Amino acid sequence: MTHESRQGGFLQIGEAAERTELTQRTLRYYEEKGLLQPPTRMEGGFRLYSPADLERLERIKQFKDLLGFSLADIKEMLDAEDIRLQIRSEWRKDAQAAEKAAQIRVAREQTLKQLALIDQKMTKMASLRDHLAERMQKYDQWLLQWSETSERETSGVE
Repeated sequence: MTHESRQGGFLQIGEAAERTELTQRTLRYYEEKGLLQPPTRMEGGFRLYSPADLERLERIKQFKDLLGFSLADIKEMLDAEDIRLQIRSEWRKDAQAAEKAAQIRVAREQTLKQLALIDQKMTKMASLRDHLAERMQKYDQWLLQWSETSERETSGVE
């Protein structure tokens, strides 16, 4: 690891790719698609990834691998999180109640969008699971039927 990348916990692209178990090409692609903000760059133009960038990459992986989200869904989830984090960073204890309520409404709306995306995935997964469970019942019925037939054939009973 270079001296520059050790300062502040920044990693060069190869190190970030290794740490997140993604390829360098994937990191560049996520940047191109707006899933990842353009990273800080060294004087020579080398990308430097911050601890916050690595956390975001882990969230992307979680949405993609665990939840099966498309990149468009992931972008929508991350955009909602970004808005919520922005509201949090701008929160003022001394703000008027109406301003606080407006910020909370925006954060709530973003969270509702995230829940809707997850609910859509869960509905589709539940439907697929039900379909596969029905298929298993058919296989079990057929196995029982053919096992009984096979037993009768081998015992000579008809």
